[in-house]
Amino acid sequence: MSKSQNLYKHAYACLVENKPTNKVTLTNETVALWSAGKLFANDFPVETIISPGRPPKPELVAPRDLPRRSVQSQEGHAALIHSICHIEYNAINLAWDAVYRFHDMPDNFYTDWMKVANEEAYHFELLSEHLQTLGYRYGDFPAHNGLWEAAVKTAHDPLIRMALVPRVLEARGLDVTPGIIEKLKSADDLRAVEILDIIHRDEVGHVEIGSRWFSYLCEQRELPMEATFQKLLEEYMQGRIKGPLNRASRLKAGFSEAELDYLEGVG
Repeated sequence: MSKSQNLYKHAYACLVENKPTNKVTLTNETVALWSAGKLFANDFPVETIISPGRPPKPELVAPRDLPRRSVQSQEGHAALIHSICHIEYNAINLAWDAVYRFHDMPDNFYTDWMKVANEEAYHFELLSEHLQTLGYRYGDFPAHNGLWEAAVKTAHDPLIRMALVPRVLEARGLDVTPGIIEKLKSADDLRAVEILDIIHRDEVGHVEIGSRWFSYLCEQRELPMEATFQKLLEEYMQGRIKGPLNRASRLKAGFSEAELDYLEGVG
């Protein structure tokens, strides 16, 4: 780890690190330095990052090119765990990109997103270790790059990033995780169920962080939160998202009833 005390430089080092084990270690070290008051948000140049630090594998393909497998087969079971592992790895990069990219935010913004990075790294470790007990490693199956593509599209504005990455893409995990847990229960993978329970609990908090900072930025710019969210969703995501929604978890994560009605096409 560099001796530099620049927060953004440390965040950049975490973001561009290619080796997953090193990325996890750098994440833990950087969060500890920030918590100890040893990092400062001084000037640092911001680059466009088309591809963050990742290992040579998994091979990245279009979502439509990912093979469909039954979770009841050994390979399909491992592929499902791998897909979630890949999401968590990308989520580490997304959290660090928020820290690195968006300057002149309150210190609590960086504290929040480093907390997210730290928890996503923990999730990645849990899933990576579990995947190995199934006879596979991270990188053994193809994956898609949708999360990072969204980061590139929203790199110019923290308000748009907060609206669309935590509150749309990551919030989708709140909707689908309970169904995945049921699939894993049917496959008698109780360890995976335990891990996904941890992830779901933490992800509610991560989406809530996105909601809170989206609300903060709307207030700073004197924009109506609900109308702004709808406008951005229509502009960037071609309208409403797929349901059904996990309304209980989304309400805990900072969505309003009116937003959820809109997303579900109610009223």
